[in-house]
Amino acid sequence: MTGEELRDELYQRIVNAQAKYRGWLLTQPPNVILDHACAYTVREDIVMEMSALKLPEAQVRALLKSHNPLADIYKEWNKTETHHMEDLRDVIEARADAVIQAEKKAGQREGR
Repeated sequence: MTGEELRDELYQRIVNAQAKYRGWLLTQPPNVILDHACAYTVREDIVMEMSALKLPEAQVRALLKSHNPLADIYKEWNKTETHHMEDLRDVIEARADAVIQAEKKAGQREGR
């Protein structure tokens, strides 16, 4: 198999695993669906990234050794420290500052 064929196989396995997960999730009660919403979203992001990522053949072969590469990748991602909350804090503060600036500009125009 060529490197491209291996990447296609890996991608299809990941897509199929996500479809199976989605199918299972849709049969669950709303509270279970909500409990898994973050996992579903991250897994969707993994699928999207895998569609664009051109992994070297050795990495593709390594991932293909897994029974469920998507679940394994998600488990590893779940262990990593992200800056998600810091990013949210930065966006909140930037938005508040933008509102303050807009209000100042509006006040200056009204004062003229």
